[in-house]
Amino acid sequence: MSQSLANYSTNPFDDDKLREECGVFGVYGAEGAAAISALGLHALQHRGQEAAGITSFDGKGFHTHRAMGHVAGNFDRQDVIEHLPGSTAIGHVRYSTTGEVSLRNVQPLFAELASGGFAVAHNGNLTNAGTLRRELVRQGSIFQSTSDTETIIHLVATSSYRTLLDRFIDALRKIQGAYSLICLTSEGMIAVRDPLGIRPLVLGRLNDAYIVASETCALDIVGATFLRSLEPGELVVISERGLESHKPFQQTRARPCIFEHVYFARPDSIFDGLSVYEIRKRIGAQLAIESGVEADMVVPVPDSGTPAAIGYAQASGLPFELGIIRSHYIGRTFIQPGDHIRHLGVKLKHNANRAQIEGKRLVLIDDSIVRGTTSVKIVQMLRDAGAAEVHMRIASPPTRHSCFYGVDTPERSKLLAAQMDIEAMTKYIRADSLAFLTIDGLYRAVGEDARTNTAPQYCDACFTGDYPTRLVDREDVEQPNQLALLAERVI
Repeated sequence: MSQSLANYSTNPFDDDKLREECGVFGVYGAEGAAAISALGLHALQHRGQEAAGITSFDGKGFHTHRAMGHVAGNFDRQDVIEHLPGSTAIGHVRYSTTGEVSLRNVQPLFAELASGGFAVAHNGNLTNAGTLRRELVRQGSIFQSTSDTETIIHLVATSSYRTLLDRFIDALRKIQGAYSLICLTSEGMIAVRDPLGIRPLVLGRLNDAYIVASETCALDIVGATFLRSLEPGELVVISERGLESHKPFQQTRARPCIFEHVYFARPDSIFDGLSVYEIRKRIGAQLAIESGVEADMVVPVPDSGTPAAIGYAQASGLPFELGIIRSHYIGRTFIQPGDHIRHLGVKLKHNANRAQIEGKRLVLIDDSIVRGTTSVKIVQMLRDAGAAEVHMRIASPPTRHSCFYGVDTPERSKLLAAQMDIEAMTKYIRADSLAFLTIDGLYRAVGEDARTNTAPQYCDACFTGDYPTRLVDREDVEQPNQLALLAERVI
């Protein structure tokens, strides 16, 4: 981790989690749109904790404020909001998956095109941005950032189509990968979800205004009514004429990210019509069915493991207890301790509840294992607090492959499940036993039976290696045999 990233991380220790992607929010037709956007970004803070930005339009010009760090402290100041006038605004919270950590990469990105101002906020990752960027530079484009999102701006600027909408659609047809985009122009707001629907995007209404956001929890915080999710491949234009829906892409089978259900989305959000909280409880129940074990209680690794632990406890009949207490006050500017103290760092965020767990056999529930480093620390912490046994259960399949669709995943060589089998991982984290949810079990929990379908209904590449798009910029990534993957699903 670079020093600059360490300074803006909400967790100064490697907590063995996949880093969230980004979050986008847009308002059209409401006075104080920037203030509303700031509230919406607060609700999406979990999706990107490195930087935030808002661009507004007041009918005459565009106004932008971007800053490193959290929404709070940057956009809860009256002087900042006063400099973002207008009834239309878009916002973004960022965790970098491409591009360096610097203010020039903070979104929304803005450019003056021949048609006027154009701002864009992007959740996702383009898998052919590097290839497109090299070609654009050869043609004379001058990039101001290292973000893949800027590629979209240059494609719009260089398109030969006449109208801005047609040029934007032309640009979208050249990009590959995952994207939910909200764009701001002098004529209105444009929102689009990629043809596979990998990244989420929802539509809401606040009185006479329209709201577009990454998750429904952002609608709730501003008092907006949830209308629907944008369909995969759907583009909406919101202007004085109202809302117009377009389907500019060839229809294909949707593959939304299944890890939204496991970890990324907030539990109080609705993702493609499904309650994230209820799905996570069902995941936990399925985990209990597949890998139950004799124990005295179920303990979550808070907070992300809590809903699955509740489901596991209900299905197994074991009591649910808060055997680990989490501190929520680890600030983003916490000074990194020296090496002598660093190994104690997990206790700044988690501490064992000795009175509950001493002498007890525990089922420890977490949502995933990435590198395994924090799992080692937490298991040892529970043993030090007197736990008799620690049986770790993971509410997702083993993460064996990197994500190239907007999630900052370690290289495959650093993914524990890519390097070890279950027995070796159990020894590594020093648990009494270890089990993961099966891929079929995960599909059953979200309401799909993988054994009765000929193709996956979600992007599950981090578990299976089945990437739904071509990885143009990463041809070194081994593409699995699709027939072999299908055979695995139906065996």
